[in-house]
Amino acid sequence: MALWIRVLLLLLACLLPALVESSVRHYKFNVVLKNTTRLCSTKPIVTINGRFPGPTLYAREDDTVLVRVTNHVKYNVSIHWHGIRQLRTGWADGPAYITQCPIPQGQSYVYNFTITGQRGTLLWHAHILWLRATVHGALVILPKRGVPYPFPTPHKEVPVVLGEWWKSDTEAVINEALKGGVAPNVSDAHTINGHPGFVAPNCTTQGGFKLSVESGKTYLLRIINAALNEELFFKIAGHSLTVVEVDATYVKPFKIDTIVIAPGQTTNALITANQNSGKYLVAASPFLDTPAVAVDNLTATATLHYSGTLSNSPTTLTSPPPRNATQVANSFTNSLRSLNTKTFPAKVPLKIDHSLYFTVGLGVNPCPSCKAGNGSRVVASVNNVTFVMPTTALLQAHFFNTSGVFTSDFPANPPNAFNFSGGLPANSSLATTNGTKVYRLAYNSTVQLVMQDTGIIAPENHPVHLHGFNFFVVGKGLGNYNPKTDPKNFNLVDPVERNTIGVPSGGWVAIRFLADNPGVWFMHCHLEVHTTWGLKMAFLVDNGKGPNQSLLPPPKDLPTC
Repeated sequence: MALWIRVLLLLLACLLPALVESSVRHYKFNVVLKNTTRLCSTKPIVTINGRFPGPTLYAREDDTVLVRVTNHVKYNVSIHWHGIRQLRTGWADGPAYITQCPIPQGQSYVYNFTITGQRGTLLWHAHILWLRATVHGALVILPKRGVPYPFPTPHKEVPVVLGEWWKSDTEAVINEALKGGVAPNVSDAHTINGHPGFVAPNCTTQGGFKLSVESGKTYLLRIINAALNEELFFKIAGHSLTVVEVDATYVKPFKIDTIVIAPGQTTNALITANQNSGKYLVAASPFLDTPAVAVDNLTATATLHYSGTLSNSPTTLTSPPPRNATQVANSFTNSLRSLNTKTFPAKVPLKIDHSLYFTVGLGVNPCPSCKAGNGSRVVASVNNVTFVMPTTALLQAHFFNTSGVFTSDFPANPPNAFNFSGGLPANSSLATTNGTKVYRLAYNSTVQLVMQDTGIIAPENHPVHLHGFNFFVVGKGLGNYNPKTDPKNFNLVDPVERNTIGVPSGGWVAIRFLADNPGVWFMHCHLEVHTTWGLKMAFLVDNGKGPNQSLLPPPKDLPTC
């Protein structure tokens, strides 16, 4: 072999690792209608590329992702990459009228972001109207090449997307509820990878998702709750799950037979096919420990199917927990701890610049036209502020210094103090105030936020999602938060790190995060009905020093309002 060829090959061998260290991933998302049949009933649904759930987006840590979204339906559309930090690229975050104006029919927008310091399972979904019901999918971030998982390498990885299904058009469902001022109808079924399973006794064509396994092999289930309004239990007959990650952050592994997962949350769990060959039931059922709230009681089913098992073999069954099984849910959430190793440290803020106390819950406001609500409508609020969606995106108003779109006077504490977990005092109002308010943070400031559920109308578990950040869950409890005694029990060593956390029914949760991402970042309940009712607010994080701590300018194809 000629010397120059050998030199060239040696140079290529040296350069190749650098060339493949990070890549640019291109995806095309076409938003289209697709006639889809579930529960022996067919309706047109909004989909990505005609698929429900939508396509799984794969990338590696440090990759740049470009997704061209083209809207072919009558609805305005935006897509949120749930849990992606979007460092300095808030324009790609996706919530309509918060970081962008939505994409109108016939137009396209390229979401352009780099995945920095993240790996694991997240999800993407529509972030406008109730389109998330069918416009959602898995977002899988693989580690950098050559970097192993901090747990045994599985034989195979399988996304498991949990959801809900309505026979009716979901936009009609919520519009009818808003017109009347009352709660919308619950879903007709839950789904596992788009299928309810054998839940409709009069529907003989109703199939379900099949998880095929080989005896002795271990599988990584990437479990996602993409449902609109319900937290779900997930379990597999005869098998335990080893939880290794939540919300794309590694946790200390632990074994459990039932996980609980709220809308917007993800859980990675290992399962070993160590039982006798056969078929085993996979079940997703609702968790709701509030008797006053309606729930879809149907359990979605799938089967874990060992290779070589005959299709007519009997299925080993399992019973889902009761829907109000708080102890089962707590057994899972109380077991979560950050891995907190040298490679994956838990960088919990210890010095706090902003100590915030937010009440979250429901209220009732006057609505003369709401006949079903007898002249009133149910609303939701944070610190008694029911968020009013603007008609200009907040991030654009902030970047271009447009006045009149929002105010930066969101209250750091509730305006009125009372026994929050015990309901309203006598002669108190159920009404809330309306406003488009943000809370302003300096770059690199530290935040402790305690979120307190209120018993107004009914106490309820609220899964709250913070865009643009991960946070550490340092404490939680029942009743009212006590700022003098409760911090003494905070876990500041290895608290779980998440992007979506449940505020316990009739209780509180405390989180901490570092405001190291300039822009405007939405925070809202991930129960879509509560977001619609106004349980949302936004943090405005100012630029730091220099370009690396500043929001990038908007892309040229950013949609206009």
